[in-house]
Amino acid sequence: MTKGLVIAAPWSSSGKTTVSLALMAALVRRGFTVSPFKIGPDFIDTGHQGLVSGRPSRNLDGWMLSKDYNQSCFCTHAAGSQIAVVEGVMGLFDSADGASEAGSTAQIAKWLDLPVVLVVDASHMARSAAALVHGFATFDPELWLAGTIFNRVGSKVHRQHLERAFESTDLPPVLGFIARNAELAMNERHLGLVTAEDAPLDLEKLDVMADTLEKALDLDFLLKKLPSLNLEQKPLIETSTARIRLAVARDKAFCFYYQDNLDLLRQSGAELIFFSPMQDGHLPNGIHGIYLGGGYPELQAEILSANRSMRSQICNASLDGMPIYGECGGLIYLGRSLQDQEGRHYSMCGCLPIDFMMQKRLRRLGYRQVTQNMATILGPAGMQSRGHEFHYSRVIKADPEILRPYLVHDKLGRQCPDEGYSIRNTLGSYVHIHWGSCPEAAAGFVESCWKYKQKLGENHAT
Repeated sequence: MTKGLVIAAPWSSSGKTTVSLALMAALVRRGFTVSPFKIGPDFIDTGHQGLVSGRPSRNLDGWMLSKDYNQSCFCTHAAGSQIAVVEGVMGLFDSADGASEAGSTAQIAKWLDLPVVLVVDASHMARSAAALVHGFATFDPELWLAGTIFNRVGSKVHRQHLERAFESTDLPPVLGFIARNAELAMNERHLGLVTAEDAPLDLEKLDVMADTLEKALDLDFLLKKLPSLNLEQKPLIETSTARIRLAVARDKAFCFYYQDNLDLLRQSGAELIFFSPMQDGHLPNGIHGIYLGGGYPELQAEILSANRSMRSQICNASLDGMPIYGECGGLIYLGRSLQDQEGRHYSMCGCLPIDFMMQKRLRRLGYRQVTQNMATILGPAGMQSRGHEFHYSRVIKADPEILRPYLVHDKLGRQCPDEGYSIRNTLGSYVHIHWGSCPEAAAGFVESCWKYKQKLGENHAT
């Protein structure tokens, strides 16, 4: 039987990512199979989770995805493992609108009927910690708070104060105390943690994390408290036989993909062929479409620009009408040029006649609902999907022939600036769409690639 839990916190930067990864490392070291999940529109934590657990991490989200989809995703991918570890987002009850639980960690925990372990940064409190935990334990009676882990405990005396604060309460148990330890810190940069592609956690670091967690809490006691889950698997969509070959960019510059997006493409009939725009001299052979995810192309701009052969092949494919889809970093790479924060200019593929510039301040952040106001390679006019936008770059010039196929609203229903950039069969956008919100988009992309394959006159047999 599979067991599971949610690692949450009162607020961001409390240490839930570190505790989640340390817990996974300790469980894997003990021989457990671990299924990792991340609540919210995150790519970086999922990358580290996948490396630590040895299994792809999936995103759960109460705003982008339906209750049925979240439950199906969890049941499908937790099955076959011994423990499912779900890392929360922001504070436990923080939501998309503040007035409801939509998009919150608490919402997902209740949908999945999972216990919550609260990671509390105790660095600036002692007895007040009991009051804080009391509030979190009683705020929502439907939520199961299984216990608390105190992080960044300063000393033995500090720990004693925390212990005494809980002695005469009926609060959920304190499961452990993690001392302040600089060795546990994760590297960060402007969009969050450094990606697993840039700085994978090595075995020594993982051992330190696992050792710290094992010393800080009674892992056996925690495991006994966890319930066995009833994982009734529900197929997300029916799987089709592969009928097209789709080139998917994957390297240090392009590594932001929802795992479900890749799965939905496969299930819709795509064979995924991974390639590196940084290192490869040419596109994979026999492809019928290209998918360029997000990432950090601005950090690899010199290498990407210097790879003229790859840029030229992608541009020629666009001119030939091959379906090409790019998100955020992929959008920038499909553009004409990128100017970095120091004013240096780098040539990009030129599929889209757009020039981009990096800024020092965050340009856009938040959930997005996308309505297509015209047909695209993803589907017909009127198709709706949901995703997230988070970037520091902006468009400084876009030629007038580019179509703008997206009508975009934020999580509160307010209209956002026009989005999406399309020309021929090339489509780019700053919005990272989770196709679990609209599986028809993945199927539509594959169908567009199939039509291109037919145009090439290839054998129709699959």
